[in-house]
Amino acid sequence: MSAAGPGGTPAAARTARTAPPRVLTVAGSDSGGGAGIQADLKTMLALGTHGMSVVTAVTAQNSLGVQGAWELPVEAVRAQYRSVVDDIGVQAVKTGMLASAELVEAVADLLAATAAPAVVDPVGVSKHGDSLLAASALDSVRTKLLPVATVATPNLDEVAQLTGVEVDSEDGLRRAAAALLAYGPRWALIKGGHLRGDAVDLLTDGSEEHWLRAPRHDNRHTHGTGCTLASAVAAQLAKGQTVPQAVAAAKEYVTGAIAAGFALGGGIGPVDHGWRFGDGSEVLDGTRETDGTRGS
Repeated sequence: MSAAGPGGTPAAARTARTAPPRVLTVAGSDSGGGAGIQADLKTMLALGTHGMSVVTAVTAQNSLGVQGAWELPVEAVRAQYRSVVDDIGVQAVKTGMLASAELVEAVADLLAATAAPAVVDPVGVSKHGDSLLAASALDSVRTKLLPVATVATPNLDEVAQLTGVEVDSEDGLRRAAAALLAYGPRWALIKGGHLRGDAVDLLTDGSEEHWLRAPRHDNRHTHGTGCTLASAVAAQLAKGQTVPQAVAAAKEYVTGAIAAGFALGGGIGPVDHGWRFGDGSEVLDGTRETDGTRGS
């Protein structure tokens, strides 16, 4: 007989609950906790999903940059992925740092065999300008990874690296999206955070367009922005939202996280993944201290 709790409710009944939506991140580890796997899992938790991880690389990283990176063997990445997907299952997958052509191709094959939406963040360089993708892997991203993506989320540097399209104004976002869509993702989310003015992104599948705008917060502590946005999109997709709904909700979440970004160490601090758990006053009324540099 199971023990009864207050009011006579069996303890087993009180503790049992349905598992939240499950989201898997396939990315590198950031020892400083601001980006990569760590940012992904924080985002997934903040948005009410169960985050799981496949570590593709280990980095020595802090607020000043990346001091070292060590890629994991393909068999280790494949084993982690199969371990999670074959037992627990996933409702969305997000990819981040995939350092080599071999890793890109292995992960693309795994995604192609998984019946879940895939959000591909084609990470090329870190916030500090450190390369996180071998030049030899670019063609594999174009021909293997992008074709299996539900949504691809490059920033302007990454879209230029992949397509050769340089964007210096909003007018160029359409050209960049068209060039990216030519490689096969169902949707392209071109992030215009490096442009001047409001933070504007373009989401399109080639036939419909969604322009997402948010005020630019005067805060330099934006480490992990790209990882956070892609993970937020994956979390919302796992909850059953459409791609436009998921991206709009993710944009709102990451805008708040950027506004609440905080200083950490001697360089660029992280966005605040838990900004919704506080009272929000320091974000909403603009009183959180920043050092006056644009976020991205």
